[in-house]
Amino acid sequence: MSQASGAALARGASLAGPRAPWLLDRALPWLLPVALFTLWAVGAQRGWVSQQVLPPPSFVWETLRDLATSGDLWVNASASFQRVVLGYALGAGLGLLLGGAMGLSRSVQAYLLPSFNALVQIPVLGWLPFALLLFGIGEPLKYALIAHAALVPVTLGTLQAFRQAPAKLLEVGRAYGFSQAQLITGVVLPAAVPTLFTALRLGFTKAWLSLVVVELVASSEGLGYLIVYGRQLFQLDLVMAAVVVVGAVGYAIDRGFDLLERRLSAWRPL
Repeated sequence: MSQASGAALARGASLAGPRAPWLLDRALPWLLPVALFTLWAVGAQRGWVSQQVLPPPSFVWETLRDLATSGDLWVNASASFQRVVLGYALGAGLGLLLGGAMGLSRSVQAYLLPSFNALVQIPVLGWLPFALLLFGIGEPLKYALIAHAALVPVTLGTLQAFRQAPAKLLEVGRAYGFSQAQLITGVVLPAAVPTLFTALRLGFTKAWLSLVVVELVASSEGLGYLIVYGRQLFQLDLVMAAVVVVGAVGYAIDRGFDLLERRLSAWRPL
């Protein structure tokens, strides 16, 4: 082997070495979904489960296409998206205020946190009878329950985020004469960004799940309503199509949170 060919092989090995782990890392998250989809398709084709119980992927795809063509998918998805955005914005905004107030003040935490911890043990559906009496069965009911679902993780996550600012950095800031506002914006908030976004992502997950539950209970449109409607008509292809859309939309928004967190955290010192 000549020296030139040996050098070429070495360069190829050095390029392929780091590339293989990168491709493996990219492929690993898709192994389980692909395996489950394959099992679903093969099981439906070979009749392991009745098609009335588990429709094949082709039926679900046709149903999705029909829903998109007729416009029903966009009408119901937009109704669900509007509800979750408004409810989540209300709950997350209130959670940021409560968590920030408790995180910045020990007195506020001593007054509010015990009662808050007691109330949050009640699940969303546990508040449904009281919410029905207060708001009726209209849209305010859905917004209130979605906001409650987002409020809990965002509040607790914000409290934790504001409490984890490095004590040494706070001492340095005080030594340089930083005001309380400068300490918050220059020290506390930069250190809190990762935990805050984790809380916001978890809050959205809770809000999205509660949206589907609320629409299952009382709604005449939305993705949750499509699931109930398909179950009542025993059209499980419609149920599966709505479930796929729910999962896809939730995953896309969660990835959006992840991208925004990376953008905001890129400037932070290691």
